[in-house]
Amino acid sequence: MLKVGLTGSIGSGKSTVAKVFALLDVPVYFSDIEAKKIVDQPEVTNIIIEKFGTDILSEDGRIDRNKLANIIFNNLDALQWLNALIHPRVRKHFLLWVYMNNNSPYIIQESAIMLETGFSKYFDKVVVITCPVEERINRVLSRDKMTREQIVDRMENQWPEELKVQKADLVINNDDYTLAIPQIVELHQYFLQLSKEKS
Repeated sequence: MLKVGLTGSIGSGKSTVAKVFALLDVPVYFSDIEAKKIVDQPEVTNIIIEKFGTDILSEDGRIDRNKLANIIFNNLDALQWLNALIHPRVRKHFLLWVYMNNNSPYIIQESAIMLETGFSKYFDKVVVITCPVEERINRVLSRDKMTREQIVDRMENQWPEELKVQKADLVINNDDYTLAIPQIVELHQYFLQLSKEKS
């Protein structure tokens, strides 16, 4: 089975691209969604509260993601601490998920910071989604309750797109003037062929 990593900077459209692969019956692991589930596990929640205090809780007693984001994206040490807590757990869950989907020709893991964390080394191919900075910012502004400054802060905690492209095996251009779906279908056929050759 071929393992494909899918990544891109905030606002690049990686989740949308991943959903198109899912429509092609490719098993897709959405790392951000699974990471949020892990944060909500009582054991992990308690560790985070112990680190950052009860001020990060919402009225229902769960971790307020906006409050937590405001802390970690303004404090590199805090961000690295949280990544060290969450990412090994995501990785463990992902490996179990891979085992459960081992009859598929190929699988995809979608992750925002796959290259930054070094997880990319576990994949046969890494695909980077690209999009100009201003388009990415405008997408996030229209999608999330974030200010431009908050978006830029998050971008600065990720590798520059140029560096991601250098490390990529393949690239999907997802700007507002290029059709992404034909690129996705072409890659889908390529991965199916690679999987046959690997087996």
